[in-house]
Amino acid sequence: MSRQEIHDANISEGGTDEASQQVQGQGLSRCNLLVGSAGLTVGSMVGASAFVAQSDQLGAGFHMRPTARLGNRIYSANPSHPGMVDASENPANVPLPITRIEPATVRIELEVIEIEVHLDTKSRFRFWTFNGTLPGPSQRIRVGDTVEVYLKNNEDSWFAQNVDFHAVNGPGGGASLGAPGPGEDYSFKFKALKPGPYVYHCAVSPVALHIANAMYGLILVEPEADLPPVDHEFYVMQGEIYTAEPFASFGVLNESYDKLIDERAEYLVFNGHVGALTDHYPLQAKVGETIRIYFGVGGPNYTSAFQVIGEIFDKAHLHGALISPPLESMQSIVAPPGGSGIVEFKCEVPGHSCWSITRCRAPSAVSLATSSSRATKARTYSRHWTRHPAPRIQTIPSDLAALAANRGGENPNIEIERKEKANST
Repeated sequence: MSRQEIHDANISEGGTDEASQQVQGQGLSRCNLLVGSAGLTVGSMVGASAFVAQSDQLGAGFHMRPTARLGNRIYSANPSHPGMVDASENPANVPLPITRIEPATVRIELEVIEIEVHLDTKSRFRFWTFNGTLPGPSQRIRVGDTVEVYLKNNEDSWFAQNVDFHAVNGPGGGASLGAPGPGEDYSFKFKALKPGPYVYHCAVSPVALHIANAMYGLILVEPEADLPPVDHEFYVMQGEIYTAEPFASFGVLNESYDKLIDERAEYLVFNGHVGALTDHYPLQAKVGETIRIYFGVGGPNYTSAFQVIGEIFDKAHLHGALISPPLESMQSIVAPPGGSGIVEFKCEVPGHSCWSITRCRAPSAVSLATSSSRATKARTYSRHWTRHPAPRIQTIPSDLAALAANRGGENPNIEIERKEKANST
């Protein structure tokens, strides 16, 4: 990525940024960008001059895109998964905790890569990604750090792109400073002022379409006081995919702007696509180990009621609040589109724990099935959290450890209750 002047995304009191003024004068203020996600129609079919047509209209916030099928090739070149057609981000790819105690200058490099990969075993979809993964890579900084963001738009992209960090205190979160077209780049810097897990996403109009095509990720701003150590940290984001074709269709699927505006998603997924956290990257831990999940919702429409069925969260930082004390003994958390949360728990017994996600308008809890129900056309998925049985560290009475193992990992606490009832009778 070429070096250039880095614009400061933090705006001082009473001050403005020259580049920000210039771009806003072209109609790319954050207000206009967000309005574009709900109020603009989609352009007609575009040929080889897709970017030229778009850039001519960029000042008006108009976003043209092809409406025909996206081609017959599958992009197997993925920088994070060489030789694979799977772009799902491994949830274990969380940067290590920060050990320094002084602020530093941190460089974040992002590249927008539009790739056609599997949505499920039968279909493919052209995702717009940060660094070729779904979601974009997890980032980790510390309160007080100065962050230099460099974003390049791959030359093979079809559209202009940018990035809005919710961790930025300043207009547009950095998005108002530019929208580079294919082969172009831009940069900005900001100072991290508040701790928490913050969503980042593309904010080129229409914003909702870019987000629905997987342009989102999470950045953790660590507080000055270290987070308590845990055995495993995982990074999970919920996303929505709006295809013109019905759920479970074959072949290359196309995005549907009409369904997006009507909030009729065909797929609700964790980490990008169907089966990402079951078949591809199952999350694993041993009994007795502690887990921390950084959970975010890319959106753009559905609120998530996040629950690990068969577990109780020992600690829950609602909405990612790290300044306030966490809530304890929570069964679930709610995260809105563009929001996040942090949960922690200890693995008590061996077995599988399902994850569930629900739409904000769902009347009841999600089924425990590991795939959506075609009978009800439910497009929510339960994901498996796979844990290795390790009775030697299981904190249960020794006479029940063997019993639990023989019963395939049945909760020994249930057996205790059965014995007590038998004795009382």
